[in-house]
Amino acid sequence: MIVSTVGAVRVVTIDRPLVRSAVDRVTAERLRQAFVDLDEDDGVVAAVLTGAEGTFCAGADLGAVAAGRGNRMTLDGPGSMGPTRLRTTKPVIAAVEGHAVAGGLELAIWADLRVAGRSAVFGVFCRRWGVPLVDGEALRTAIDLAAS
Repeated sequence: MIVSTVGAVRVVTIDRPLVRSAVDRVTAERLRQAFVDLDEDDGVVAAVLTGAEGTFCAGADLGAVAAGRGNRMTLDGPGSMGPTRLRTTKPVIAAVEGHAVAGGLELAIWADLRVAGRSAVFGVFCRRWGVPLVDGEALRTAIDLAAS
């Protein structure tokens, strides 16, 4: 993962091109920490979340899951994709190129705004294998929209 600051904007890039920016446990923890740090930095007013080399995020890293290094899966605490259970005080923009699928879709939905390039693909392909969107972000977003 790459975290940089450009002016007053924090840029968080999921940089795992060999697995299409899929998120393993370590990456999820780093993502979460990046957005906790965002809220604590008075010099930053907003953040951009993106993926490296043309892919936003292909969801959870299933290779890491198979190797016993899978994402955290509990009902409380941090979400399995990292920041998806956080509510930041600063706006987050998802800059989506390529695939934002499964948990990657949840990360995009978690952001306050999504900007999609021409190559952007959004999907819940994990349902083909009976795997749900685990962080519940789609449901929380629907509830938030209904309440506003």
